[in-house]
Amino acid sequence: MNGKIIVDESTMDRTLIRLSHEIIEHNPDVDSLYLIGIKRRGVPLAKAIKENIEQFSNIKVDLGELDITFYRDDLTMKYSTPHLNESLIDFDVNDKTVILVDDVLYTGRTARAAMDAIMSLGRPQSIQFAVMVDRGHRELPIAANYVGKNIPTSKEEFICVRVDEIDGKNEIAISKDLIH
Repeated sequence: MNGKIIVDESTMDRTLIRLSHEIIEHNPDVDSLYLIGIKRRGVPLAKAIKENIEQFSNIKVDLGELDITFYRDDLTMKYSTPHLNESLIDFDVNDKTVILVDDVLYTGRTARAAMDAIMSLGRPQSIQFAVMVDRGHRELPIAANYVGKNIPTSKEEFICVRVDEIDGKNEIAISKDLIH
């Protein structure tokens, strides 16, 4: 089952444009922003936001990709054999404004792991967090600075943000079964 589509491609595109404008508005004095997409689906979302910001402003945007596998606190529970993806961050994070980008904010554990991974690289001036969907049910005191859609769910439901680069389409679906 592919789940019920709750956000179509055009709505997703408009949401990414809005998120980009919000980031520009909240960071007007930044000479350069550093976007870091959390693998996997945070990376294409970060690329889209980068393109939008550069199109709408005079702000230069550096882009990185972050694999948080070894920073997760639920690694042994979630993965018997973890699959590692390479992190690609070729800039210095010290004293920079870093914006982490992910697809879904749920328990907050991914965001915490991403912050730990960034802090292992240096000491940014600030870390901000952008997500396409906030579905609630936090286990840690984490909140996103920029939220595309607030979609309240039950713990038995799953949210799937599909992106063209990985899934062949841009949309958001909800289901009672794990989907992608």
